[in-house]
Amino acid sequence: MRLVLLGPPGAGKGTQAEHIADHYGIPNISTGDIFRANVAERTSLGEIAKSYMDEGDLVPDDLTIAMVRDRLSHDTDAGFLLDGFPRTVPQAEAFSQMLDDLDEPLDAVLKLQVDDDEVVRRLSGRRICRSCGRTFHVELDPPKAEGVCDACGGELYQRDDDKPETVRRRLQVYHEQTRPLVEFYEARGLLRIVAGTGVVSDVTARAIKALDHPGS
Repeated sequence: MRLVLLGPPGAGKGTQAEHIADHYGIPNISTGDIFRANVAERTSLGEIAKSYMDEGDLVPDDLTIAMVRDRLSHDTDAGFLLDGFPRTVPQAEAFSQMLDDLDEPLDAVLKLQVDDDEVVRRLSGRRICRSCGRTFHVELDPPKAEGVCDACGGELYQRDDDKPETVRRRLQVYHEQTRPLVEFYEARGLLRIVAGTGVVSDVTARAIKALDHPGS
């Protein structure tokens, strides 16, 4: 099974990627992991990518594609689940050409659907310990004492990225970037949309059903 996973920040992509990949016995691959591995191992691609990252620039598409191609040449005989790539239509087109060259076309693109208000609720409720880094949620996983870490007694704080106004700006950027990508894959009959709210196991079950029995 060869899959791409889409979804807004706070949709639970990381959790679902693990469960779905485990179900199909395929590696769960994120572009962040690919970048970090290449930089840490000081590969030729990683060294080039690092030069862009050090300057605060985006890594060019052709370099990203090269790193993805290299990663997919290892332990992906049974397939893969890609999280975080492609992000744009040009990347999707290049990725599609790459898979055609390898004679390994995508089976599906799974989009976790979570409305903006729910994403804001999930992310803006997050609190992090300044001392040990443990994460809490004011509604879903509150500390025993407000503002105090259960583990070490450190102060809990809200990241700037998690403030409601910032989350909504991030969501606006996500929608603007992702809408053409969703249309690209929908036109090719690859898109599967699954509600990303509710119990984690229920979301996983819906995702697997959509992948195994599209249209049912």
